[in-house]
Amino acid sequence: MTTAAQSTSLPLQIAITTGEPAGVGPELTAQALAGAATHWPGAEFTVLGDADLLADRARAVGVDWALLVADGKRVRVQHRPLGAPSLAGKLDAANGRYVLDLLDSAIDGAMAGTFDAIVTAPLQKSTINDAGVPFTGHTEYLAERTHTPRVVMMLAGTGKRPLRVALATTHLPLKDVSAALTIEGIVETLRIVDHDLRHHFGLPAPRILVTGLNPHAGENGYLGREEIEVISPALKLANEQGIDAPGPYPADTLFQPRYLEQADCVLAMFHDQGLPVLKYATFGEGINITLGLPIIRTSVDHGTALDLAGTGRADSGSLIAAIDTAVSMAQHRRAG
Repeated sequence: MTTAAQSTSLPLQIAITTGEPAGVGPELTAQALAGAATHWPGAEFTVLGDADLLADRARAVGVDWALLVADGKRVRVQHRPLGAPSLAGKLDAANGRYVLDLLDSAIDGAMAGTFDAIVTAPLQKSTINDAGVPFTGHTEYLAERTHTPRVVMMLAGTGKRPLRVALATTHLPLKDVSAALTIEGIVETLRIVDHDLRHHFGLPAPRILVTGLNPHAGENGYLGREEIEVISPALKLANEQGIDAPGPYPADTLFQPRYLEQADCVLAMFHDQGLPVLKYATFGEGINITLGLPIIRTSVDHGTALDLAGTGRADSGSLIAAIDTAVSMAQHRRAG
């Protein structure tokens, strides 16, 4: 039987998880979807969260939630009850499993073909861990739940020539990064990035510029040998497989306009090598995308912003950009 998400003649089905209930996720969801009919006429949205919480946080930012969900078509709520009452800005470990329940429901729906894509609002890792569930982050959890051996975190800015930065490693202490880099791992990461840029972003021949690990890309081995022994051999293998991935470049040189203008994506070796530049350039409109999954997932590039929750001062730009990208990726996937 053909599901709604598989039929090209039906609206795209996008799931949104509202994340940490004490954070800005619920209100940003309301603000973003207030313009759903105008911004995304070819999509319908299922919001996963506590219905009363969503109505309350929407009211706090001036969104008529009852009107928005009245017809149950363009925007609908899939109610999941809170573990405990939630106050804006006040974390409660009793809601840790609630947050995971939202994510699990979205993943299960996407895997079943009910949803074309999922968009995740920020969650608080500490709350989930305090609830007794070991949790590193969305990216790792999505990989585990979908039985995907390797996924890639990519952050992106918006615009005519968007800046995209993928990571060879994700949430690791800096002291563990070198040991985590392998020839096979870098090649597989490049395969995933190349595949998804082609099939989900419509880029027929993506160019991926690759950083080194060490200052000055190792200075011919004087500042480290990872470039010689791991990264360069990986790039040689990737290029032999038809992946356009030159490098390794010194990171402080690569993140200049004359290089970035040649790139569809940059592959950085570790989290804080690539993301500070991107966040400086795109904060407020940047997004997080998990590549390599059997489903489409995008997210905001910021955290729960507990100090802004319930105030109406949080900016929904990143969530809107994440929805834009999820819709676009789903359209490319449908088109084949």
